[in-house]
Amino acid sequence: MASVTAWRSTARQLPLRLTVGTFFLNAGLSKRGADQATAEGLHQFATTTYPFLGKLDAQQFARLLSTGEIAISAALLLPVVPVAVAGAALTAFSAGTLGLYLRTPGMRREGSLRPTEQGTPLAKDVWMLGIGISLVIEGVTKHR
Repeated sequence: MASVTAWRSTARQLPLRLTVGTFFLNAGLSKRGADQATAEGLHQFATTTYPFLGKLDAQQFARLLSTGEIAISAALLLPVVPVAVAGAALTAFSAGTLGLYLRTPGMRREGSLRPTEQGTPLAKDVWMLGIGISLVIEGVTKHR
């Protein structure tokens, strides 16, 4: 009976893990060979909200961002990675992008959480936070 329950849990997670995992893989691979202008744009945007990232040079930041996204995709796509671990990685990353959304001027409409046109690409990442939290909850509660 335990193997049937484990299979159901894995089957239930599969659409979430595949969808978000392939999204992250594409994002990470797209940044892998970022040119100087792209790296500088990514770095400048991130350091506006997270000043400690200014200690990195733009190319180093782009490589680390790319590597992080590829690592998260691997955690999501490889079934040997426990669901709670994959969910925690996704939750942490999406919390960071939502931090950019909440703290960067011009991303939200005045006095509102509603996004501006420029803020929509970051605001939509709230779905990743929801998926990450759901995976963590499933991973934590399925063993009880």
